[in-house]
Amino acid sequence: MPNCRQIYQVDVPIHDTANPTLRGLHVFTGEADSPTTALRRAREVYDAALAVQRAGLEIPGRQPDSWGASGLRPGWEMEWTAAKADRWYNPLCCIPSGFAL
Repeated sequence: MPNCRQIYQVDVPIHDTANPTLRGLHVFTGEADSPTTALRRAREVYDAALAVQRAGLEIPGRQPDSWGASGLRPGWEMEWTAAKADRWYNPLCCIPSGFAL
């Protein structure tokens, strides 16, 4: 059986600052013990990646707890107040009871 870790997905709405009608969703995933922790870690890795990107450096890969930020789009703004976090279920392990595939 694979190593089953508690993984969360954080969905953050985004919009183009030059054309706010263009909207999207940026998705972060990583280990966490709660939705609150997941939201905090997503924000931390985003802020760190943005600072590195603005300095002209390469965005680092995933952290040891599997959080990372990639695919950042210049000119797009995160709407953190509308972010949602929930458990991500790996279909290969940790299937909750009553969960149908």
